[in-house]
Amino acid sequence: MKSIRIVPRSETGRGQSVTFVLAVGSTRQVCVLNTTFKTQSQAFSYLQKNRTAFEVVARARFERGEIEDGMIRLKML
Repeated sequence: MKSIRIVPRSETGRGQSVTFVLAVGSTRQVCVLNTTFKTQSQAFSYLQKNRTAFEVVARARFERGEIEDGMIRLKML
């Protein structure tokens, strides 16, 4: 009889994304945070815990004009 090896399945998905709006003066800029979390609630919780840091990064990218398709794209810290 052949032996069977059970291996945990690795997730090949892209993870969850969370969208938020950054206020820069009278301008509103859409930002997208890409995460590796499996659920939307985990990704949103991560954003809430680190919101200040992401806003700083997003403002810097806005000032440099790093806007893709009308959005500022961010990755996990």
